[in-house]
Amino acid sequence: MSSCVGRFAPTPSGRMHLGNVFSALMAWASVRSQNGSFILRIEDLDIRAHNPQYTSLLLDDLQWLGLTWDKGPYYQSKRTELYQDALSDLKQQGLLYPCFCSRADLHAAQAPHASDGAYVYAGTCRSLSKSECEELSKHKIPATRIRVPNKTYAFEDKVYGQTSQNLSKSCGDFIVQRADEVFAYQLAVVVDDADMGVTEVVRGSDLLSSTPRQLYLQDVLGFSHPIYAHLPLLVAPDGRRLSKRNHDLDLGVLRDQGKTPEEILGFLAHCVGLAEKREPLSAGQVADRFSWDALYAHRKNVVVEHFSHVL
Repeated sequence: MSSCVGRFAPTPSGRMHLGNVFSALMAWASVRSQNGSFILRIEDLDIRAHNPQYTSLLLDDLQWLGLTWDKGPYYQSKRTELYQDALSDLKQQGLLYPCFCSRADLHAAQAPHASDGAYVYAGTCRSLSKSECEELSKHKIPATRIRVPNKTYAFEDKVYGQTSQNLSKSCGDFIVQRADEVFAYQLAVVVDDADMGVTEVVRGSDLLSSTPRQLYLQDVLGFSHPIYAHLPLLVAPDGRRLSKRNHDLDLGVLRDQGKTPEEILGFLAHCVGLAEKREPLSAGQVADRFSWDALYAHRKNVVVEHFSHVL
């Protein structure tokens, strides 16, 4: 087995749709093409927002598709001590501060928007004194933010090439723990990838702008950087991203319609140039054909209609 370690890290907030399957397939195929190890991690940080039934369905769907894993499933909800240790490390470095801003406060600040649609934090609470924080804490539980440097972080993405972002200008200080004590995605994913020895992160391009924040956290926590590859998104004809909320190309619906794993995986492989024609392919056959050059050549978002119309 090679030293490549990849992972699929879904959030159990609904039934997987075709876009989720695509991300899982590409992450899995890349690892298998390198004879590496594949990890399954369930990102259930906020257990109140997730239904255990969806986790069970997710595991069943992956096995049905043939996307088996070597380690896991690991559950973030059971790994909070690791995140707390990382938070304590950052606090000792003097990088954290309490933030009392509400959503309304953030809107009122009229800070420019980041590339992912989020607000660039204006640093409202960054310079609060200890006494000011103590007084505000009497009325509101704060979130915790990390100070970011005025520094550009650059990395070579296997699909989108050279990518860079100045953290202070593109996102500002960001949250690492919410006011309700739920750890933020950015912190948890960095800790988990390091702890699990992940060397390759393959995921949707909607997370491309998150990567510089994660590179920064890796640096201050003393972790190495994995290789990153961000995939084109599967979008509806109107341009919107496929959503669990709207049951877009729901895998449960596709299974009920009698679609086979090979039909689904073959269609996805064809969408990104791993198959010259639409033909049924097993997960192993997709791995045999896997090529980052093909993904690079097909990095534009993929428009899909109802699945029954595209086969």
